[in-house]
Amino acid sequence: MFQEFRTKAALRTALLAIRKRRGEDAGRDAALSARLAQLLIEYAPRCAAFYWPVAGEFDARAVIQHWLQQASERSAALPAVSSVHAPLSFYRWTPASKMKKGRFQIPAPADGMPAYPDLLLIPCLGFDAARIRLGYGGGYYDRTLAALQPRPVAVGISYECGRVKQLPREAHDIPLDVILSECARYE
Repeated sequence: MFQEFRTKAALRTALLAIRKRRGEDAGRDAALSARLAQLLIEYAPRCAAFYWPVAGEFDARAVIQHWLQQASERSAALPAVSSVHAPLSFYRWTPASKMKKGRFQIPAPADGMPAYPDLLLIPCLGFDAARIRLGYGGGYYDRTLAALQPRPVAVGISYECGRVKQLPREAHDIPLDVILSECARYE
């Protein structure tokens, strides 16, 4: 379906339009929530970083909130852009956290308490069989994965409509460890 797109920019535009047309779907989100909950049990991270959903992305907040309630030693974090060409910074999040608008108007925890995640949930507009992710084009997650030591488990979150045969790949693209969609778990 997407073989005619030679550039990431053209593919981004097409995938965003598809996601917007599809709209919200409780069944699709419930299936993705179940896969994510199972993955969190299997990997048992101490600190799971997730993302604040924008542009029709899957909203993991309810799954993360439930996961946090299961054990007091668990923590969650949200990313924030500290500068344009730097890796993301992560800050502790709880359901009671006060939020402030960060770069791109995406909410981030207001208290700025640093966090060091051992598992990262990463939004994907698209992905391929090699677990290469297509994001919004800023390179923030690629820079972050390249910089964090030890590297956290990188889990892409996407809807199945974002799966493509092969993405145009660049030297800085880092394969994710796992990608979850409402239909499958790709490893």
